[in-house]
Amino acid sequence: MKGKVFLGQYLIWVIVLLGQLHGYKSCIQKERKALLELKQYLISISEEGQSEYVLTTWTSDTKSQCCWWEGVKCSRTSGRVTKIAFGDLFLKESSFFNLSWLHPFEEVQSLDLSECAFSALFDDMEGYKSLRRLRKLEILDLSSNEFNNSIFPFLNAATSLTTLFLGFNKMDGPFPVKDSLSELRNLTKLELLDLSGNGYNNSMPEFTHLKMLKALDLSANYFSSSMELQVFCGMKNLQELYLSGNYFSGQVPQCLGSLNKLHVLDLSLNQLSENLPSSFSRLESLEYLSLSDNNFTGLFSLNLLANLTRLKVFKLSSTSDMLQVDTETTWLPKFQLSIASLPSCGLEKIPNFLMYQKKLHLLDLSSNRISGTIPSWLLANNQELEVLQLQNNSFTIFQIPTTVHKLQFLDFSSNNIKRVLPGDIGHVLPNLKHMNGSHNGFQGNFPSSIGEMKNISFLDLSHNNLSGVLPRPLFTGCYSLQILHLSHNQLGGDVLPRQTNLTSLVVLRMDNNLFTGEIGDGLLTLVNLSVLDMSNNLLRGAVPSFIPNSSDMFMLLLSNNILEGTLPSSLLANQHLNFLDLSGNLLSGALPSYDSSTYGIKLFLHNNSFTGEIPRTLLENAEILDLRNNKLSGSIPKFVNTMDMRIFLLKGNKLTGSIPRDLCGLKNIGLLDLSNNKLSGNIPSCLYNLSFGSGEYEQVRNGASEAYGFVPSLQFELYRTTFLVDEFKIDYETYMSFEIQFAAKQRYDSYTEESEFSRGTVDFMYGLDLSSNKLSGVIPSELGELSKLRAMNLSRNFLLSSIPDSFSKLKDIESLDLSFNMLHGNIPSQLTNLTSLAVFNVSYNNLSGIIPQGRQFDTFNEKSYIGNPLLCGKPTSMICERNNFQEPDNEMEVEEESTIDMVSFYWSFAAAYVTILLGIFASLSFDSPWSRFWFYIIDAFIIHKTERMDTSFAFGKEDTIYDYDSIFRGTLFYTFDSLGRHFLDEQEDPKHRYDTYLGENLGLLYGLDLSDNELSGDIPADLGSLLELQALNLSHNKLSGLIPESFSSLKNMESLDLSFNRLQGRIPSQLTALSSLSVFNVSFNNLSGVIPQGRQFNTFDAQSYLGNPLLCVQSINTSNDNNHYQEPDNGVEADESTVDMVSFYWSLAAAYVTILLGILSSLSFDSPWSRYWFYLVDAFIHKAKSLLW
Repeated sequence: MKGKVFLGQYLIWVIVLLGQLHGYKSCIQKERKALLELKQYLISISEEGQSEYVLTTWTSDTKSQCCWWEGVKCSRTSGRVTKIAFGDLFLKESSFFNLSWLHPFEEVQSLDLSECAFSALFDDMEGYKSLRRLRKLEILDLSSNEFNNSIFPFLNAATSLTTLFLGFNKMDGPFPVKDSLSELRNLTKLELLDLSGNGYNNSMPEFTHLKMLKALDLSANYFSSSMELQVFCGMKNLQELYLSGNYFSGQVPQCLGSLNKLHVLDLSLNQLSENLPSSFSRLESLEYLSLSDNNFTGLFSLNLLANLTRLKVFKLSSTSDMLQVDTETTWLPKFQLSIASLPSCGLEKIPNFLMYQKKLHLLDLSSNRISGTIPSWLLANNQELEVLQLQNNSFTIFQIPTTVHKLQFLDFSSNNIKRVLPGDIGHVLPNLKHMNGSHNGFQGNFPSSIGEMKNISFLDLSHNNLSGVLPRPLFTGCYSLQILHLSHNQLGGDVLPRQTNLTSLVVLRMDNNLFTGEIGDGLLTLVNLSVLDMSNNLLRGAVPSFIPNSSDMFMLLLSNNILEGTLPSSLLANQHLNFLDLSGNLLSGALPSYDSSTYGIKLFLHNNSFTGEIPRTLLENAEILDLRNNKLSGSIPKFVNTMDMRIFLLKGNKLTGSIPRDLCGLKNIGLLDLSNNKLSGNIPSCLYNLSFGSGEYEQVRNGASEAYGFVPSLQFELYRTTFLVDEFKIDYETYMSFEIQFAAKQRYDSYTEESEFSRGTVDFMYGLDLSSNKLSGVIPSELGELSKLRAMNLSRNFLLSSIPDSFSKLKDIESLDLSFNMLHGNIPSQLTNLTSLAVFNVSYNNLSGIIPQGRQFDTFNEKSYIGNPLLCGKPTSMICERNNFQEPDNEMEVEEESTIDMVSFYWSFAAAYVTILLGIFASLSFDSPWSRFWFYIIDAFIIHKTERMDTSFAFGKEDTIYDYDSIFRGTLFYTFDSLGRHFLDEQEDPKHRYDTYLGENLGLLYGLDLSDNELSGDIPADLGSLLELQALNLSHNKLSGLIPESFSSLKNMESLDLSFNRLQGRIPSQLTALSSLSVFNVSFNNLSGVIPQGRQFNTFDAQSYLGNPLLCVQSINTSNDNNHYQEPDNGVEADESTVDMVSFYWSLAAAYVTILLGILSSLSFDSPWSRYWFYLVDAFIHKAKSLLW
């Protein structure tokens, strides 16, 4: 019996289903034809080339059913069309929609014309009454078009409407009450009205005639007066009111508390500053209250919330730092929140009412001032909690419950938690998908229990003090992990084990740690890896060449390690690689060609030892190419495709030849640095074609995104209303961040690039550096057309011309360096119009005339003009006198008054010569460090020559037992390269420097080089506490005092150089305990006494002690007989080291004659130095005449 009943029911359902399907099959021919005609109309107003994409499923095929077309729905009983939706259309600008095309659809209930770019409605036959033909129309969506207020008369005819979407159109300006909403008086059935995202301002319209209105959205407009909110007080049926994104200020009106049916009130993103009115306590139906992102100040009481029994969502935050939420209240809440969001509320403790919440799904207490312990009851009381945000506070202790929790999102970054990360965190929170504990002070080892987080996709513990080796469960258990950030810790060991299970890993950042070893084949198991950053570690070996061409590797950063070998050509052949940073390593050999078809690669290969020529393909395909400070030679290659190049840096190589005219095609260039090479020839005048921030190509560059979303967003839907879906969403984007150091304002500044949302300073820096080459000829006046240029450096060349007047067009220039050239003529007075100019240097040229004054030129000191004796006026001491000073013409010889008096010149030269000679003898006549140093040099020379006759020992040759230069170069390059050290170029001004970060913990320092400076005073004994130090070089300074005995604690010391100082006293015998010491140099000091013997000291030869005549030991042939040797005072000369004065005088005379001949010969040729000398003498004679006569 039951079987028959079941069979009967089944047959009934089949009949009903067939009947419904039959209804769809009976597509009314009239409406089918109307739909196809509507499609043809839309095609006629579509953009050219877009017609084939218009409603593609609407076809004339008789087998297709119109009720199954995309965007069309029909009644299951009558087969009539009940819904029409166009979808996205690409219409011509200012397209009008003819409403008469909708008249055949008499039973249509829903029309969706959103996002179609319509600008107006019309009907030539029925005009404003067109929509009354659609008597069953209930829902009309015209949002995201270009309609203005002219459509309201058409809408008034649709009397059956219950829902009207008009958001995000162009209905801007004051709200035209009489001409618009009053025209909607016939829409008496309207329950939902969306006017968001328009430009309405000034007075709020009246809505009292819309008696049935339940939901109103006026968000994202320009309403400002909070008193205008009183218009809503009479709308007793109102249930949802959205006013976010306006400019309401002050306090909300009291009368809003009378809306006892109100469920949703959104006042976020306004400028409200005062507390809520007391009437809000009567909103007993309120479920959703958002007050976030306002400007609240002072004490904010939450007592008004006590009686809101239905409240589920409460949001409060302020853009002001003056808000202080009252957390000491003792009232017991009658509500149970699902969302509590209180960021940026000035909280100093967790509000008491949260202790009584049991149903929270999201809790946000971020960006407050809460300190102390993160209480475990936050999780224990709310078993359904999904999102917990505690970042940017001052928590010091992190407690977690003892039972397993369902939490999925946890952010406690940027606090002050300096303890050990809980070891059982992975066991208690196994369901976490996102955990961020970065920027704290966590210490100790990485918890192995994190391997139990099977669902974790994002893990960030960067910027802590974690140490030790990464546990194996991390690599085997977190198989869902997609993003792992562990940078800026003290983690060590091998970087990637051979066997890993991180097959989902996309982004791996482990930079700024202490990882060692080689990059092994464990990298091959990360099959989806797109971003790998292991820069600033201690990695050795070669750059991995086993990354397959088909891999998804997009960004590879291995800078500032100790990698050796060549750059694998297979790496540049990867089709996806876009960002490669191998700077600051020990790489060598030739650069491979770039064979990939991908344009716009960013290559950072600076501070290595690459040799050979630059491959042309690198220039044609790179967006950023940094090859500074290598050993590249040859000329800059010619290339064709230059559209993508943004930054081109070749500083500090050995490039020769001229600047190719191909560089003039760099239409998108921002930084161009060719300095410190051997380039010759003229500066191409076509360089004015370079954009440097101006022109159409700048828009292309700034429009490019620097943020890459490799991982899908994490999203939780928490609350839904008519207009609003309250969800928690976090987008995972990897920013391509890099730093460019470019010389400007007489120093090396760092310019960074981060992302499209936070543009770095490199996007605003436009610079041209051609300094320290062999360029000659004139400065092209066309360079003045580079109006956006901020820094130009043409110094240290052989440029011979005047300063172009066109440089006055460089309106954004901040640094202009033309020093050390052969420029002549005046300094153009028009340059005073450069109001941004902060650094101006024309020193050591042949400029003449009056120095311009005014504006920025009043801020430059004499150093900007030194070496130009014919310049006069402030800030120099040369006075410009009309009667005596005559400015020479740039192309004519100076008149007789300024002709050099050769007799005076020779007399002045002879006087200077004699004065210098007497000064040298006088300085040698007294006991001083300089005289002793000279005598030590002569003494060393005599001893050296004597020893060379007896032995085959050659000082400074390749067969020297200890080649100090090579040893220190190798050792210090290893240690300081890993710390990111940058060396100052020899030709740069001492003020031109690299500012760089060398780390916080000097206890981990391996090498320290302070040589070739002017340091003085005693050597600090505290240097003996740098127990990891392996190399110390303090040579060539002015250090005095004793060698600290604390140096005996440096057990790892391999190289110690204290030569060329003024050290005195004995060599501490405790230094013989340094068993690793292989290089020891104290030559050319004032040391005395017995040289220690034993262990490593038995291996050092005479070079280690040379220039200390009061030291005695067998290795320098000085007897140490107790009967004959008496250690003299520092002021008493030892007999054994008495200087042979005959040799001294002969050597002094030879040096003197050599210098004299050199000076005379240099003055015999036409050169900048000879002209400068003659100009100086001429200026002196001219000044003397003006004073005497």
